[in-house]
Amino acid sequence: MSLTRRSLLKTTAAAGLLAGTGFKAALAADLEKISMILNWRYQGPQAWFFIAQDKGYFEEYGIEVQMDQGNGSGAAVGAVASGSYDTGFGDVNALIQLAALKPDEAPICVYQMYNKPPFTVAVLADSDITTAKDLEGKLLGGSANDGALKLWPAFTSVAGLDTSDIEITNFQPNLREQMLKSGQVDGVFGYVNTIRFSAKLSGMDPDKEIRFISYGDYGMDLYSNGIIVPKKMAEEQPEVVKGLVRAINRAIADTLADIDAGVEAVAAREPLINKAVEKERLLATLADEMNHPEVAKLGLGSVDPERFQKAIDIVVEANDLPRTPEISEIYTDAFLPPEDERIYKLV
Repeated sequence: MSLTRRSLLKTTAAAGLLAGTGFKAALAADLEKISMILNWRYQGPQAWFFIAQDKGYFEEYGIEVQMDQGNGSGAAVGAVASGSYDTGFGDVNALIQLAALKPDEAPICVYQMYNKPPFTVAVLADSDITTAKDLEGKLLGGSANDGALKLWPAFTSVAGLDTSDIEITNFQPNLREQMLKSGQVDGVFGYVNTIRFSAKLSGMDPDKEIRFISYGDYGMDLYSNGIIVPKKMAEEQPEVVKGLVRAINRAIADTLADIDAGVEAVAAREPLINKAVEKERLLATLADEMNHPEVAKLGLGSVDPERFQKAIDIVVEANDLPRTPEISEIYTDAFLPPEDERIYKLV
């Protein structure tokens, strides 16, 4: 091949590469950039968010998502409400409380993911605490933004507890299991699978060493985490919200099809995770927090209106909130994919 011919091919290839690069750059520039705060540190049950990112699902719908670790499901609601983030994965019960107090600031849930109540107070199995009533007179602790702690007033009301001699202390989330294990507190607040597997990582055997006083066992049949967005975004950028929801919904299907790939997607962001434990945590979340029987009928992401209204009433009454928000102030199904794309076998 002559030098001239070779140079021509190189020039043509370079031009094509530059053209492709320019096209990709233009495409990236056209993407709607949004920020998202997750509920917690990067763990197994966040796999679908990263799968959606890695497989380009967000980009397919014209959006670019920057995700950050969270500091509690309740905190995610406040972060979106304040405008610090465009969207979040947060606790709908914290959203109910905000909507009752400051309806103009409250975001809205557009994809209800956790449909069974994960809220609990974890105690040592060898303690004398076996029921909610036994928490009276005890020292309890948790992160200030923890979803279970935020629902504590509601739980004490429903369970009929005398809180006059119950003391609560706050500490950083990463100290929770150690505080319980060392006996510095009698019980800790949290999501059951967050505590269970974080305790396992700390060297405890949660099945033998921990007992869970679960809110759901005392009549608090609540929903929990979902994808939330500002109402202004829902009104003014419906295609962005629809794309966000569809990308995550597709990624959930992919995660279910290959759990190990989901864990690897998490590990790509947090290389020091224990993959075996995070796989267990992911599977337990699917079974315990996302597997309400209504999913088979309504599909993941949706809610049962009657059950959801009862959940709102529980939160409002137990916290003595000044008003009862309408369901439409808390949740909308306007951005969901078709039902047949959301019917999953989660376990």
